Amino acid sequence: MSAGQPFVSVVLSFRNERDTIPALVARLAAMFTGQPVDYEILFVNDASTDGSVDVLMHERERNPRVKIINMARRCGVAECVLAGMAAASGDAVVYMDADLQDPPEIIPQLLERWRGGADVVHTVRTRRHGESGLKIALTRLAYRAINYGSTIELPIDAGDFKLLSRAAVGRLLTLGESDPYLRGLAVWIASNQAFVPYERAARHAGRTHFPFFSRNPWKTFAMGLTSFSSLPKLPIYACVILSALGFAAAAVLLVAAPVLAAAGSTAVVPAVFGGAVLVFWSTIVGAVGASGLFVIRIYKDVRRRPRYFVESTVGLPAAQSAEVEKVAP
Repeated sequence: MSAGQPFVSVVLSFRNERDTIPALVARLAAMFTGQPVDYEILFVNDASTDGSVDVLMHERERNPRVKIINMARRCGVAECVLAGMAAASGDAVVYMDADLQDPPEIIPQLLERWRGGADVVHTVRTRRHGESGLKIALTRLAYRAINYGSTIELPIDAGDFKLLSRAAVGRLLTLGESDPYLRGLAVWIASNQAFVPYERAARHAGRTHFPFFSRNPWKTFAMGLTSFSSLPKLPIYACVILSALGFAAAAVLLVAAPVLAAAGSTAVVPAVFGGAVLVFWSTIVGAVGASGLFVIRIYKDVRRRPRYFVESTVGLPAAQSAEVEKVAP
């Protein structure tokens, strides 16, 4: 670290990205060459099976700023990011995906906002190249659904590409909740926030590890709904509305029953009754399911199992290794 220069840590959670890692390291190094900062690149390996670590070791021979944290088991993106933050020694910490959809060349703009006093700098995607229109539409709908029930204002299309000040990282690491929704927590902890728009690129190589109809996007959606919202109230509101509609329909039916009977209709009453039963039953099931999401989160938090275990580290000084190898609450 050069005297007087800010130090920046870049945290990259990854799994099976051997084809992307060389280009990613090269672009990060080229970007930092023109910046008045020193840096480290922390790769957090989420139990890769494709030889990514061998590629990283080769990159480290050429650039000793590359450091590696190997998880003992597959933990998840957010947990790996938190492990990287625990090890990071930077005055500012940037975390981003390792597939090069988020261009490293945007980082100088994040640093500029940070120097201007921002605790957290969010990137906001104005375009998403290489993704289907259906996925983009559903993703934006999911963001709006999460925001609708949230107790804080969450930025739309702001994913896992952010800069956090050292103070913000410290606040984030004190939170011990399970299944952390980092996109929301980064907003919740920040007193001064800034935003940088950018266009998200297509993957540099390979296929996405998280297609829209896979488990991870839906898990993220559930975490977003339950982290900052009062979701159980929504089924209650639905029950009140549907009950009012049901009573209104019953009143109309009672008034119209003599006319319908005179016309020889015998199917109206059973149909209306069956529809009402189906609506109320669906509402009850939905209410139980919504409440269940929160019960699951409470159960996980009460157990307080460690969020991750670290198998080994490469290139980290003793002090950094000690921090990351502390079992997360």
